Amino acid sequence: MEARIILQIQIPWNPNRQSSRRPSLHLPRSFIRASSSTSQKPRSYKGPKPSTNLVADFISSNDDLARSLPIYVGGASLLAVLFNRTVSGIAPVADASSSQSRADLLALGLAVTNLLTGLVWLSIRPKSITPVNPEGVDCKVVDSDLPVSIVSELLWAWESLKVATCCKSLVIVYNGICLIQIGMVAESPQDKKRVIVNTDKLMQGSVYRGVMKSKAQSYLANLSLYPGRSELAFLPANTQAVILQPLGDKGIAVIGGNTIRGFTSSDQAWISSIGEKLDATLGRYFIDSAEGSRENY
Repeated sequence: MEARIILQIQIPWNPNRQSSRRPSLHLPRSFIRASSSTSQKPRSYKGPKPSTNLVADFISSNDDLARSLPIYVGGASLLAVLFNRTVSGIAPVADASSSQSRADLLALGLAVTNLLTGLVWLSIRPKSITPVNPEGVDCKVVDSDLPVSIVSELLWAWESLKVATCCKSLVIVYNGICLIQIGMVAESPQDKKRVIVNTDKLMQGSVYRGVMKSKAQSYLANLSLYPGRSELAFLPANTQAVILQPLGDKGIAVIGGNTIRGFTSSDQAWISSIGEKLDATLGRYFIDSAEGSRENY
């Protein structure tokens, strides 16, 4: 009965009446802690900070001054020794029995050593490595017997290498056939046209046979220092670096770059993965082509 009476009580509602007491919110303690923590200001980083070497930073920013510093020190030391010899009243002729003469000779030797050190530092400078513009002609030659799917994959490999690395030339020889020659190639001095890849000469050369024997990628970081440069006559004359990537046992990809040591270790690993993918695609295509030709006979 009491429960029924409580449910039947009607509470009058007056929209104009304003409550004098604000409703209290009973929030969990965990929520209050979380909200209070978010309202605080972010704390500064208190972890280990990278150390700075002031001497190394100064030398790197003032390279010319650091290289010339031994010359200044040696010259000043030489003048100081001569001035001290003049004002001390000692005879200008060196006397081995005089301690002052022996000290002056030692100081002169150190001053001359500083002068020579400064001259050596100024003469030896690291050579700056900058990309070069390949000297040759731009070409895009693809084997006409290849299907569209193979051509698109070869072009995909070329576009990927051109965008992501310093690659400027690409030649792929597989199963004794030059499938693609794209990018900058050498210019023939007779007719000013591109130099065609001689697959027979390439496959008989020591560069190709060495890569096929090792079955590993060969990176010629500075092409001008390698005697096998003549076997890659189809590349521009000023090609700086070359990667020779084997494609299984039947092919090779010649990738030319425009920067000395321009291909990083990540580029080399990525090119190896591309080579494995191309080998799988091309190997499957040539196997299918051989089986189809047998069925026709």
